[in-house]
Amino acid sequence: MSISKEILAVILGGGAGTRLYPLTASRSKPAVPIAGKYRLVDIPISNCINSNINRMFVLTQFNSASLNRHIKNTYHFSAFSTAFVDILAAEQTPDNPTWFQGTADAVRQSLRHINPFDSEYILILSGDQLYQMDFSAMIDNHKKCKADISIATIPVAEREAPEFGILRSKDGYITSFIEKPKKELLPDWVSDTGEEMGRQGRKYLASMGIYIFNRKLLFDLLENEKKDATDFGKEIIPESIDKYSVCSFQYDGYWTDIGNIYSFFEANLGLTQDLPDFNLFDNNNAIYTRARMLPPGKISGSTLEKTVIAEGSIINASRVENTVVGIRSRIGHGTTVVSCYLMGNDYFETVAEIDIARQLGQPVLGIGDRCYIKNAIIDKNVRIGDDVRINGGTHLENCDHALYTVKDGIVVVKKGAIIPNGFVI
Repeated sequence: MSISKEILAVILGGGAGTRLYPLTASRSKPAVPIAGKYRLVDIPISNCINSNINRMFVLTQFNSASLNRHIKNTYHFSAFSTAFVDILAAEQTPDNPTWFQGTADAVRQSLRHINPFDSEYILILSGDQLYQMDFSAMIDNHKKCKADISIATIPVAEREAPEFGILRSKDGYITSFIEKPKKELLPDWVSDTGEEMGRQGRKYLASMGIYIFNRKLLFDLLENEKKDATDFGKEIIPESIDKYSVCSFQYDGYWTDIGNIYSFFEANLGLTQDLPDFNLFDNNNAIYTRARMLPPGKISGSTLEKTVIAEGSIINASRVENTVVGIRSRIGHGTTVVSCYLMGNDYFETVAEIDIARQLGQPVLGIGDRCYIKNAIIDKNVRIGDDVRINGGTHLENCDHALYTVKDGIVVVKKGAIIPNGFVI
């Protein structure tokens, strides 16, 4: 049986995404724009396609309209193919009136939609991680180990270990699990992660929240044995280790969990480095997204340093540095942008619309003239006037304003906000 027939992928859309607020105020977490032209959900879907897994369900329940639209407009397969990417939104049914209560409950409530599709294995993925991984290698390892469950693991150092579920393994099999261990417990949780990882001090195996289940076992666990369990990481996995063959698949590449504004900001700005950890330019691991018919970017009189620019942008800035510039962005004359993620715009303003906005004293779409913007995320369709100064940093206290939010020193200008001329943050 080919890998495309023997496995189904289930991508978990996550909860309300409160830690990514305000980016999740009007969209679900998987729909948050990343790297200037993609959405977070494009990462696991692309990893599946590159691994020849082409039957996928995306589970979601919060603010799912833009995610639905993105998937409908993006993932079209041949009429002669069995491939699909389908959204399964939380729904009330006569036998289950509640919303998804956790990761395991989300999959449990979706089993009746998954059941008609043949497969040997179910691959469960998170919708909010940045990585490039060949799942076929993980499936081969699962078969070789004759495992019931496989967990993708990544070696982490002592500093990061308390933030993760940590596993202990022996001969490739997981023997025990602890959720977010306190630092004093860590010496008991060292695993053999290999010579190279050991040299880097990465000697603890963290769960990546990526699982392969034998299909029959998954159905039995969720419908019978653990029918009250709501979460994979906290209940299903720890309680399965002693009873079933649970295998570790160690991944040594780049992986980050985009759980909060700081990690989201760092992941995006990391793409501007000369040799970024996450490689957008990999011939064999393309990231797929909606194909937009946009013109090339246009740049005039600007100094650009370590900057990623998406198509359709018009840049007249004096300097743009260490910044990701999203689709259809517009930056005015004399403006400096440093260490920012500009998500861009959903449409171009016409010359007539720009004239009307100016007559009304309203900023045009994008960033105006003579602005200084540093350490900021500018969400979609924002209008920033002239002479605006946004200077993010640790000197700013966390706050939530009608136009922006400050988290960990990062200023997040809200979607559709209008920032008047001369405004200072």
